[in-house]
Amino acid sequence: MNTPSNVVDFPQVTVRNMQVGGADGLLAARLYTSAAGRDGKAAGKAAKVDTLVVFFHGGGFVAGSIDEGDVFLSHLSCGAINQVVLSSSYTLATVKPFPAAVEDAHAVLLWSKKNKTRLGWSGKRLVVAGIEAGANLAAVCALMSRDRGGPELAGQILIMPMLDPALTTCSMREVTAQDGMAEVADTCAASYRGYLPNPADRTHPYASPLQSSRLKNLPPALVLSAEDDPLRDEAEQYAAKLSANGVTTTVKRMASAPLQDSGARNECACKAAALSEIGSFLAALDRSHPLSEETAMAPAPSS
Repeated sequence: MNTPSNVVDFPQVTVRNMQVGGADGLLAARLYTSAAGRDGKAAGKAAKVDTLVVFFHGGGFVAGSIDEGDVFLSHLSCGAINQVVLSSSYTLATVKPFPAAVEDAHAVLLWSKKNKTRLGWSGKRLVVAGIEAGANLAAVCALMSRDRGGPELAGQILIMPMLDPALTTCSMREVTAQDGMAEVADTCAASYRGYLPNPADRTHPYASPLQSSRLKNLPPALVLSAEDDPLRDEAEQYAAKLSANGVTTTVKRMASAPLQDSGARNECACKAAALSEIGSFLAALDRSHPLSEETAMAPAPSS
């Protein structure tokens, strides 16, 4: 076991650095496994869990690493259904722009299915997740897995996703009009310029899922936005489109959380509210029962 020094001490969580297969080679990854089994007893070496969550980090496509989500993912791996969590890196746009990152992300899902024994996973349920740019990749993976015939996904978790390269939503435009917040919009614009240097790619559904006209037959989705996040409108618009296309979708807008850094959206994701929503979503998948209609499309607060 190789436990990173920057991980907050979670004695019940085993953290292991490893490499996974990307589209063009090996990628750095980190595996989080809880020591407790489904029944709360210590799990033996041969024990395997039924749910694997593959998570992609944020950073606007041009920055970020698997180090950023350690605390959040350690908490997530200790969920009620005892899921195993795999956090994977991907090719940043500073190395190679679109579609390198999404091809990596989909390749990691395929690799996970082929290497489930190494992950301590039974292979039963595969859930893709991410935050910000990583949530874009998670949403695109759902599209790619449908279009390419696999791997089959049980769910998708999109935390404050970046889905609109045009930056045209009301919540994003409001940011540009606020003193001291214009830099957030500027950062998003610069990120998209790096990720999508070819303007024609900005409407490609694998770059901007929000623009896709083909959103049927996708796995159940949990979409989390935040009251003070400029990405909240695009997240909620995407959730509405998924629901309109028959996809079981839960959308929640979380209350504002104080952040020292306006770009540190991982801090918000670590809050108990987000973990509670994710836990409920995964538990519903675990029961193999569809979410109720009331939960499936709960209305977001008005802006």
